[in-house]
Amino acid sequence: MFDQLTGRLGKAIAALRGRGRLSEDNIAETLREVRIALLEADVALPVVKTFIEAARTRALGAEVAASLSPGQALIGILHKELVSVLGGSAAGFALNVTPPLVVLLAGLQGAGKTTTAAKLARWLITTHRKRVLLVSTDIRRPAAILQLERLAAQVQADFFPVPAGAAPVAIAAAALEQARRGVYDVLIVDTAGRLHVDAELMAEAQAIDNAVAAHQRLFVVDAMAGQDALNAAKAFSATLELTGVILTKADGDARGGVALSVRQVTGKPIVFLGVGEKSEALEPFDPERVAQRILGMGDVVALVESVQRNIDTGEAERLARKVAGGKRFDFTDLRSQLEQVRRMGGMSAVMDKLPSQMAGKGMAPDQADLQVRRQIAMIDSMTPGERRTPALIDGSRRRRIARGAGAQVQDVNRLLKQFQDMQRMMKQLKGGPLRRLLGGLKGGFPGAT
Repeated sequence: MFDQLTGRLGKAIAALRGRGRLSEDNIAETLREVRIALLEADVALPVVKTFIEAARTRALGAEVAASLSPGQALIGILHKELVSVLGGSAAGFALNVTPPLVVLLAGLQGAGKTTTAAKLARWLITTHRKRVLLVSTDIRRPAAILQLERLAAQVQADFFPVPAGAAPVAIAAAALEQARRGVYDVLIVDTAGRLHVDAELMAEAQAIDNAVAAHQRLFVVDAMAGQDALNAAKAFSATLELTGVILTKADGDARGGVALSVRQVTGKPIVFLGVGEKSEALEPFDPERVAQRILGMGDVVALVESVQRNIDTGEAERLARKVAGGKRFDFTDLRSQLEQVRRMGGMSAVMDKLPSQMAGKGMAPDQADLQVRRQIAMIDSMTPGERRTPALIDGSRRRRIARGAGAQVQDVNRLLKQFQDMQRMMKQLKGGPLRRLLGGLKGGFPGAT
C-alpha cells in the first residue's frame, strides 16, 4: 500500500547523504520533499501541515548522536511523528466484556464489510477461541446475506438466518437474543452500505446500534478510496460513536493517504488492516510497525508471525527428516515449499515486510509471485516419476512439461537449474544444522510461542 510513499520518502532522505549535520536549510529542503510525498499519497492537507510542523520542530531541536548520519537522524524523527499520526501505541481490540460482545460494522457499499465480518470472526475464533455468531441486516441486497452465510461456514462461525420480511433493527435484536441464548462470546452485525452517505443509511445504522447496544462500532473503509473515504469517515463519526476503524484492501495499489488521515479525521484508532482476499488476511494494526514499513524499515515481526501462522510444521519436520535420513530432495518437496510461500500471501507479502534495501534486490514482487505460480504449474505438468527422479527429464520431456504449463522450455531449464542448486544446499545442510532443526521441531516450529 505504501510503495509510492516509501519510495518518495526514501529519495528525500537520501538527499541528506554527504551532509555533515542537520541544519535549518537541509531540514527545510528535505521536509519540503516529504510534504510533496505526503500530498501525492493523498494524505489530507490538515494532517500534512500538522505532521510537517511537528517534524520540523523536533528536527530543529534534535540533539543528534555522533554515531548517526543526518539521514538516520531524520528517519528517527519521521518515524516518531508517523507513529503519532497513526495513533501512537497499538489500540488493541477490547474483549473484556460480559458476553456476548457485540461488534457493529458500518461503512459504504464496496468497502468490504461482509468479507471483513468473516475475517474478524476467523481471527476471534483462531486467535482467541471465541464462539462467534454472524448476522447481516442488509435486506436490500439478498446476495450480501447469502455471501455472509457462506463465509461464516468457511471460517467455522455460526450464522443467524434472516427471518422473511423482518426489518434490519428487528433482525439485529433477534440475533442478539440468539447470541445470549446460545452462549456465544461474540455477535458481529454486518450493516447495509450505500454508494454514498445518506440520511437513511445513517438513521438505520444508528437504530441498529441502539437496539443491540454495540460494544465495538467499527467503520470499515477502503484504503483505495482516497478523499471520498475521509468524507464518509467524518459522516459516520458524527452519527455513530465509533470505537475504531478497519482499513481494507491495504494490499492493493493504494497511495496510503487514508491510513495516515483517518485517525485524525475520526479521532478513533485503526484496529485492523485487511491485507488480502483470504479469510486469514486480517492483521491487528500496530502504528509502530506500519511506520517502519512506510520508512522502508520493514516489519520482520509481522513476517515471523506470518511464518508461524502459515508454515506447516509437520511438513517441515517431514522434509527435514527425509534429508537427514539421506533421501534426496525432489520436486514434490519443492512444490510443497512453494505452496507454503503462497499461503503466506506470496512473495509480494513477504517482500513487503522486509527492509527496502533487502526487498529491493532481485525481481519485482508481482513478477516473483508470477514465477512461483509458473513453477508450481511446471511441477504439476511432470509425471510422478519425473518428480521423484528429475534426471529422467530429457529434451522431449522438457518440451512436454513446458506445453503443459503454458511456459517456455527456457523456463523449465531455469527451474531445473534452481532445483539442482536447492538439492546441493540440502545436501550441505545434512548433519549438524539439520539435527538442530529437528531438535527445535520437537517442541513446535522454532521461535513459535
